[in-house]
Amino acid sequence: MILNNRTQLNITVNLHREGILGIVTTSTLTTLQCTVFLFINITMLYTLRSKEVFRVTSRYLLLFNLLFADTVQLAHSQSMFLLSSFRLTLLYPVCAALIVFNSLTLFVSIATLVIMCLERYIAICYPLRHSAIITIRNTGVAICVIWITGLLHGIIQLSLILRFSFRDLQLTQMMDFCGKESVFLDPASDLFQKTFTYFFFVLGGVTVVFTYTGIMVAAHSASTDKASASKARRTVLLHLLQMGLTVSSTIYYSVIIAISKHLGRLEAVRIQVFLYICIIVLPKCLSSLIYGLRDQTIRPILLLNLCCQWKGSVYMLKCKNIRVFVT
Repeated sequence: MILNNRTQLNITVNLHREGILGIVTTSTLTTLQCTVFLFINITMLYTLRSKEVFRVTSRYLLLFNLLFADTVQLAHSQSMFLLSSFRLTLLYPVCAALIVFNSLTLFVSIATLVIMCLERYIAICYPLRHSAIITIRNTGVAICVIWITGLLHGIIQLSLILRFSFRDLQLTQMMDFCGKESVFLDPASDLFQKTFTYFFFVLGGVTVVFTYTGIMVAAHSASTDKASASKARRTVLLHLLQMGLTVSSTIYYSVIIAISKHLGRLEAVRIQVFLYICIIVLPKCLSSLIYGLRDQTIRPILLLNLCCQWKGSVYMLKCKNIRVFVT
């Protein structure tokens, strides 16, 4: 009997030790990965503001807006991941504000992706009217409309969430990690969120598919530049993949909750980390990879800035000399 108790105690201690070691390991690895992607994204943002050609071109202004939203989402997602990994709970009002803020940046990312696909569609299918339609002023108006729409959506979300009563102090402290399913307790807020999300994503998906089809049709036209059309088609296809991964991130918390109910702690953590990297982290770095490696105007300046920032201030003089050569 005593031997059985000791064996059970040893198994419990080993599982507890493996659980803590796994949490520390996964948290460290994901944090290092996100730090690298944040460094690349921030460098990309700096690059897009370092040259006048990027500040006066509509396509690069939209890219800056997309990268800014993705970078904020990446930092927010990693913070929430660390909180859930270490079982740190938040107050409902704080969690609600964070979830609404994440919904805002998610909306901005998807809407900007749709606008960028439309811009490529107009550039290929209506090249003579592109300069008249896609202007700096119209681009600025589109970006403002995106942010204002996202803010209005967030205000409505908060107003519906605040209908839930926080009178009981025990209920104000969350019992589980912060997620949409833990915040949208009122049926009206949950219905509004799902309806808006599904409608917006379906509309965005249909728009991107339409632009991709239009570019494919235009590519077979004799009057269209085949190289430009082919490059635009690949760009829109990558944006469609990026949008699909971003849409998948909206069901991340639901999947994690379902997995946690049917699997053990260690197995659930492993699957959570895998899904987190695939559908949360990966879409936030695709923009830098798509444009940083494929765009001939951005690539040399981005690589220059990455090298100079990585080496540090010791080589600042050398970087300045190289910048003169690039310019």
